[in-house]
Amino acid sequence: MKRKLIAAIGIAGMMVSIGACGDSGNEGSDQGADTKELTVWLTVDAQNNWPELVKAADDAVKAEHPGIKINHEYYGWPDKNAKLDAVLATDKVPDVVEMGNTEMLSYMVKGAFAPLDASKFENSDQWLDGLKASVTYEDKTYGVPYYAGGRVGNWRTDVAEAAGIKTTPKTYEELTSDLDKIQAKEGDKFSAWYQPTRDWYAAMSFVYDAGGSIAVEEGGQWKANFSSPESLKGLDEFKTVIDKYMHGDKTKDESDRYIVYGQGNAGMIFGNAWEGATAEAPENDKTGKLKGNLESFVVPGPSGENLPVFLGGSDLAVPVKSDAQTVAAEWINALTGAKGQKGLIEKGNLPNNKTDLATLKDDPATVVPATAAESNWFVPMAPGWGQVEKAQILQTMLQSIGTGKKSVEDAAKEADAAIDKVINTK
Repeated sequence: MKRKLIAAIGIAGMMVSIGACGDSGNEGSDQGADTKELTVWLTVDAQNNWPELVKAADDAVKAEHPGIKINHEYYGWPDKNAKLDAVLATDKVPDVVEMGNTEMLSYMVKGAFAPLDASKFENSDQWLDGLKASVTYEDKTYGVPYYAGGRVGNWRTDVAEAAGIKTTPKTYEELTSDLDKIQAKEGDKFSAWYQPTRDWYAAMSFVYDAGGSIAVEEGGQWKANFSSPESLKGLDEFKTVIDKYMHGDKTKDESDRYIVYGQGNAGMIFGNAWEGATAEAPENDKTGKLKGNLESFVVPGPSGENLPVFLGGSDLAVPVKSDAQTVAAEWINALTGAKGQKGLIEKGNLPNNKTDLATLKDDPATVVPATAAESNWFVPMAPGWGQVEKAQILQTMLQSIGTGKKSVEDAAKEADAAIDKVINTK
């Protein structure tokens, strides 16, 4: 469910045109209430996995607006934003666009999306914290959470049992004790916990668990926070995990983690909830042993609480230049409201709100991802965060720590300095 933040290249220029739109997208606007046509951009996830939910949203809007024509365009994640950037500089924009939740910030900062009245959307008072943060900038709402995806632990029960372990760990002490046993049993060519060093989503879970953060806001300005005692404590623990249990390439990121897991040289991963199932698919399971031997669990944190997870997912937004903002908001509500959430849950997604999330804890099939998602964090909603991510400052810091090129303190100090140069830049 990871969505890479779009680089802000070219957005500043295209916003010159957007800025001329004035206040047409203000909250409460009835702009486009009588529109005869609506254009919706979604990713291929919707086209391939829940077309009937999209049709249901269409039908709900058509019932309220007889004769309206609804057009759909579908894009792959790597292609969508380049196309969006191009059309935002013109007068022919989509009325609804799907965004990865980490993609929202750069567009909100530049004024690309219309502000929305959150109270008009079902369950908005119960939106998951991480998703609510992703659509909020300077106390205004610019999008609606669509669905979520969390991160969980996943390990091989056959490997655990061979080391004398019968159940998944409930505390961090149990987790590390179990991993020690697995590591001793399997030897130093095996990763008891395959944890890619550059995986900043996992590393930041340790930082936030320790009470630290990527950055803090003080007096309207953001300042990097990796050198704080709390953040250093989290980074130290992440390094301990890498040093003790990760015996693979320590310059890698998490993009092919499920493939590495499927090769059979790892006992555990901490990643997207879908990665375990993908690893055991016949085309990825090179051992022939993963099917039926993988179990997901909520990863306990060193703090004594569940390890907070990055909450990925998608949001839906209305471009500020849309001539159909009112009906666009109605369509979004039809897809993301109670009926839509029920359908999205049935398709294996996490809902956008706490009320529905709580119900998933009663189902053995969904209790792990639902419980893990309750404790979550999100990136700093700072105007220059896009530049931080584009420069891969966090990944560079983590690789320096994991490979031993720099001490935790020196790498954190260097990252803080790099972040502070750009994080407040629009």
